[in-house]
Amino acid sequence: MARAAVKARQQAKKATVQPQRQRARGGRRKHAGGGNPNQQLFFVRMRRNAKPMYVILAVLFAATFAVLGVGSGSNSGLDQIFSGLNLFGHGGTSVSKAQKYIDKHPKDPKGYRELATAYEAKNETGNAIGALQQLTSLDKKDAAAWNELAGLQYSQAQQYESAYENAYTASQLAAPSTPFMPTGKLGTALGTNQVEQAAAQQANTGLTSLGQSTQSSFSSAISSYQTAAKLQPGNSNTWLQLAQVAQTGGNSTVAVTAYKRYLKLNPDAATANEIKQLIKELSPAPAAPKKKKK
Repeated sequence: MARAAVKARQQAKKATVQPQRQRARGGRRKHAGGGNPNQQLFFVRMRRNAKPMYVILAVLFAATFAVLGVGSGSNSGLDQIFSGLNLFGHGGTSVSKAQKYIDKHPKDPKGYRELATAYEAKNETGNAIGALQQLTSLDKKDAAAWNELAGLQYSQAQQYESAYENAYTASQLAAPSTPFMPTGKLGTALGTNQVEQAAAQQANTGLTSLGQSTQSSFSSAISSYQTAAKLQPGNSNTWLQLAQVAQTGGNSTVAVTAYKRYLKLNPDAATANEIKQLIKELSPAPAAPKKKKK
């Protein structure tokens, strides 16, 4: 439940006990703004129902930084995931200079490389993503650019997700009387608060848009990391980044595959036990054996 997941996350900040999975109950009345209040964003549902996995993931992130050195130095990647900053050693070119160069050399990836750097310096993530998409369309084998693009797309997904949670809180305030309204014939007779209903409908529209943007950004980040991994199949850091972003984005299938590839490249990694536990948690339960017909 997208809305229930937000409440659960807020409660989790005040308690150390992991919340139990809430089960849907029949006869639940609709939200004042219409729509289905039980609609779930796939990544929110996964987080809520698999919080222990995220404890392990947090440990894995910390151990990766401390032991493996992932995220340190040029072209390493994990720091790009969180900050969306350019760590490839380019800089000094303004947006206007880069655009002038592109006007003169529209087929030269260098111009889009500099444009992306300039936009990142201005914290304009969306524009930087657009520039990197142009770069990778011209130079499809630039693994560093694909890694950087994926990091920015993941950063954007996190921003959308945060906006979604804030919008959800606002939507609850838009129709404060809804939870207290009677149901059944009495509720029908009393009707709904038209002002609140209009506000709730507007809030729900915003939630839907943000939810779609979040899912799209997660999918784009996963796809870009997959391309980078194919270009550099022996780069264990890229496989680890893909696994972690896929897990955060709710794509367990891709996450498990990427974690396994990482372990194959680093069987003695200090985080091997944590990763094996994650693989076990993320892997689907084996199908029950079919009963033989008598």
